[in-house]
Amino acid sequence: MITIVDYDAGNPTSVQRALAAVGADSRISPDPEHVRRAERVIFPGVGHARSAMEVLQRRGLDQALREALQQGTPVLGVCVGAQLSLTRSEEGDTSCLDLVPGQVRRFPELPRELKVPHMGWNRIEVRQPAHPLLQGVPAQNEFYFVHSYYLDPADGESVLATSEHGLRFAAAFARRNLAAVQFHPEKSGPLGLALLERFTRWSPQC
Repeated sequence: MITIVDYDAGNPTSVQRALAAVGADSRISPDPEHVRRAERVIFPGVGHARSAMEVLQRRGLDQALREALQQGTPVLGVCVGAQLSLTRSEEGDTSCLDLVPGQVRRFPELPRELKVPHMGWNRIEVRQPAHPLLQGVPAQNEFYFVHSYYLDPADGESVLATSEHGLRFAAAFARRNLAAVQFHPEKSGPLGLALLERFTRWSPQC
């Protein structure tokens, strides 16, 4: 059973529907015990970093996520969930979970034709095609993004894929049993569904 973390950030139901489409059972839960005992965890999210962290801390989900990770549970962070996995966010100068060292940075002022938030379909450049979550992603691909801040993990070797919106940024990273993507696989059509299906079979070496 996959547990989808519910912390009032975004629409976890869309993630659950996508998992059902690839034949995976899941439950949406705000209960930290469900996170601790999960076979796999998806940590999605849309919204403001500070308010999201406050809910995680109030519900005890921050510690539950740390414990799940320490136990070797495969965890997938999506969008704000990916951002909160890093050390600090410039959004509200927020201390995050620090599951992986790194910063979440606001897009700088961009040319007029490039809007912030970065919203819509964009190509990712896969840097580690052998990683189980990205195997088979074609060079001509598009995933769906919605974000005003971008991932900047401290360890460049952890970056699985990049994308570009006025600057090149990490679109996905992984460290041991944690993987994180800035885009929304549940909104990214067949390629996103394929990534989620691969997550259901991912057995990371911790």
